[in-house]
Amino acid sequence: MKREYMIEACTGKSIDVKAGETITVIDVEGGQVADFFAECKGCPDEFLSTGVTIDCNESLKLEEGSVIYSNLYRPMLKVLYDDVGEHDLLHPCCRKEMYDFFYHNGEGHPNCLDNINKSLGGKRPIIHPVNLFMHTKINENGTIEVMKPLSKAGDKIIMKAEMDLRLGIASCSVSESDCNGGRCTPIKVIIGD
Repeated sequence: MKREYMIEACTGKSIDVKAGETITVIDVEGGQVADFFAECKGCPDEFLSTGVTIDCNESLKLEEGSVIYSNLYRPMLKVLYDDVGEHDLLHPCCRKEMYDFFYHNGEGHPNCLDNINKSLGGKRPIIHPVNLFMHTKINENGTIEVMKPLSKAGDKIIMKAEMDLRLGIASCSVSESDCNGGRCTPIKVIIGD
């Protein structure tokens, strides 16, 4: 039986999934980043690691067939389908300090670190999610640029859970840059068999 969740702009949600279930993340209006994090159900010390994912896939990019790994080098998710082909594995969740550093407006600003921590009931000091739909350009000289997302309204990525998981997903709160195309909108998640 399918379950649908709407994650409103600048908020987060926790969703439990079982091994074998599919997770469809949909950019409802287009140009919106979803900060996607996961813990092993019942064992929060095992969690999604973008660093291990880069290491195991030997790539800075996700594509159909890519596997997302935990900090213990175990498969957590497999990418089955992807409309966009551009997701970020480099940036940590936005947080008060990031807003202070770049925009001098961190006090009271909604942010993905707090939204995911709140949804999972934890207090991780930093979270490195897979930033779905985020377009980070990696230049030849090693510098990076955050560009407008390539995702259009209704674009999606579908993953299969390889273990029982607790997801923490946030609809990114950055409206100050091209990260979300200058405005924040909802993300839809569908869980199915």
